[in-house]
Amino acid sequence: MSAAPAAAAAALAVLALWEALAAVEALALVRLAAGAVAPLARGWREGREPSPPERRRLALVGAAALLAGGWLVAGPFAGAAVATCAPWAIAALLRRRGRRRRAELERAAPALARAIADALGAGHAVRGALAEAARGVESPVAAAELQAVAAMLALGAPTEDALARLRSRARCRAYDTLVVAILLQRDAGGDLAALLRRLAATQAQAARLADDARAATAQARFTGLLVALLPAGGAALAELASPGALGGLLRVPLAAWLAGFALLLQALGFVAIRRLARVAT
Repeated sequence: MSAAPAAAAAALAVLALWEALAAVEALALVRLAAGAVAPLARGWREGREPSPPERRRLALVGAAALLAGGWLVAGPFAGAAVATCAPWAIAALLRRRGRRRRAELERAAPALARAIADALGAGHAVRGALAEAARGVESPVAAAELQAVAAMLALGAPTEDALARLRSRARCRAYDTLVVAILLQRDAGGDLAALLRRLAATQAQAARLADDARAATAQARFTGLLVALLPAGGAALAELASPGALGGLLRVPLAAWLAGFALLLQALGFVAIRRLARVAT
């Protein structure tokens, strides 16, 4: 073999080895990031709150992602400034996940009450009905909560403690009423299955009324959001039309103070619109 083909082969081998090492490193980084974000995904499915070490790992991953994104878009100082918001962003994401999960649990409350009533009608006691209802609820979040209650009952926990756990996890009036109805009827007697069916019908009707209220206010809420975002859109268009216009504006002290005050008023207006448009359930 001549020297030129041998050199070319060696160079290609080095390049192939370099690409292989880069692929392995990228895969390791992907696995590391996936392992750090896994508690968030698992908590989303199971409703489990991340532990303090998991929260710290999530905050680090979020800070790294914001730092990289801000660095690419606006430079290292902007990336570092944005990265400091990572703990707040992770906390906001976890709060949003908790609200969505509680909303899903609330939507599943009528079906859960009917499933317990059907199990009671089939001859099960309260403890057995709770375990049986876990297999008949379509909502995965509600089914997971009932399975946790059934596991506690199988280990010998008192019914009051298991239902108190369900009530504290759901944190909505539908489950408060459900738990109180079960405990009262268990102690005082009576047709618990019929009571739960009436309760399910009432809760389903209340959910329909809340959905109607949200539908009736959807246009007003969208209009409020659009009005709140119009100044930001106008500023972006002005910057696109004349690059550096915002920077020149902010270099004037009075203009910078007025812009900051306007942003504060916009934020307060947005919060007020959200609160006024909130549908109580």
